[in-house]
Amino acid sequence: MKRQAGERNSVTVGARQIPRPSPRSRPGSVLTAPPGNGPTKRGGRPRIAVLGMSIKKSGIDLREPFSFPASELQGALERLAAFVSEGAILSTCHRVELYASWDQAASLRPALKRFWLQGRPAPRGGLDEHLYYFEDEEAARHLFSVAGGLDSAILGEPQILGQVRDALGHGLASEATGPVIGTLFREAIRAGKRVRTETAVGRNAASVSYAAVELASGVLGDLRSARVLLIGTGKMGELAARNLLSKGVAALSVAGRTVDRAERLALECGNGVTLARLEHALPESDIVISCTSAPHHVIFHDMVAEAMRDRPGRPLFLIDIAVPRDIEPSAGEVPGVHLFNIDDLEARVLSNMRGRRAEARQARAIVDEEVLRFERWLAVRDAVPTIAALRDRAEAIRQSELARTATLLARLPEADRRRIEALTVALQKKLLHEPIAHLRSEAAVGGNQADQAVRHLFALD
Repeated sequence: MKRQAGERNSVTVGARQIPRPSPRSRPGSVLTAPPGNGPTKRGGRPRIAVLGMSIKKSGIDLREPFSFPASELQGALERLAAFVSEGAILSTCHRVELYASWDQAASLRPALKRFWLQGRPAPRGGLDEHLYYFEDEEAARHLFSVAGGLDSAILGEPQILGQVRDALGHGLASEATGPVIGTLFREAIRAGKRVRTETAVGRNAASVSYAAVELASGVLGDLRSARVLLIGTGKMGELAARNLLSKGVAALSVAGRTVDRAERLALECGNGVTLARLEHALPESDIVISCTSAPHHVIFHDMVAEAMRDRPGRPLFLIDIAVPRDIEPSAGEVPGVHLFNIDDLEARVLSNMRGRRAEARQARAIVDEEVLRFERWLAVRDAVPTIAALRDRAEAIRQSELARTATLLARLPEADRRRIEALTVALQKKLLHEPIAHLRSEAAVGGNQADQAVRHLFALD
């Protein structure tokens, strides 16, 4: 059963009831006080895994049917929660990745694969050769590298950090993401920010949107005489619009799902049109860049064929950077039409990558530091149940001894009673400081002898 909002367990400290955080609580500093109620079994660390496919091992024809469009993501996360203890989904133009945590490590990969194949036809020749799978430290290193733009088709690509942040938000909203995966993603975002602020790996724009504009410039030359139609008013559309304006395009039309969204972007971009008028805008355009989040095609073969009849002798360049694709692939077969998809962009940006590669070594060192930080948090988390039990035991003894002298204490002035109460609290803290510090220190390096000794000496079991 899901915990109801506001429901809390509590412990007695002095005369106060102190609430414990719920398993879904999100403290500000995730590495100083690990969230949640600890592992399912004391001393058993939850396992972390990622199963994914990316542009590096699979083409868009395979990634597209296995992606999770924004309109389907919430339902997919709710279904994922039935397969693993915690999960998150990162689905972008270049990659689709399933993240999960579970105490049954041997079952993680098959569970994720069963979820992914649910309702989807297995590709001819099987799916495994197109997938990658990492566990524990390597899974964390992979996500931290992704957030830093080090695993992108375009090295240092900045948009992925926001997509990792969005994946965390969707996971938390659906309650599929809990304390372990939540902390993993927060620390990945921290690592990504460090990479961008402490290195130049993201310098010299080379995002997918930028690559699309570079492609348009490469095929037509000077864009100052070109008429461009931009379909999509989201983040990628905004980036493409800014890059197009910097090239000084002759005319830029913007198409969106609604007139309002298109007009807002068109205030700085030119004319606004709606998707319903695409058939009228196509014949007037030299270049079409499409990047919507629609779950289906928005430009079809027949629509393009009709547009070409109205512009004889003038080529039309279609650049589709959406996943799922916005443009029906057969539209590229129309005479005079040149269709490019997102997989075609990688080769177009190699000239922008030399400086970024020089910074990648420093960026990977940052990732290694952040992975170690996360691994220490995960290890120390194993000691949390024993530390909590030790504190509860000490507090119970303190309260019991104060109760035995309650009659005598009642005769004292209130100020003296407060001093004695403070003295017992101070003694308790000082006595527990060294055992707790030792528990955390040993847990950070993977040991559990202190854990076992403390539980035995203080009869915590």
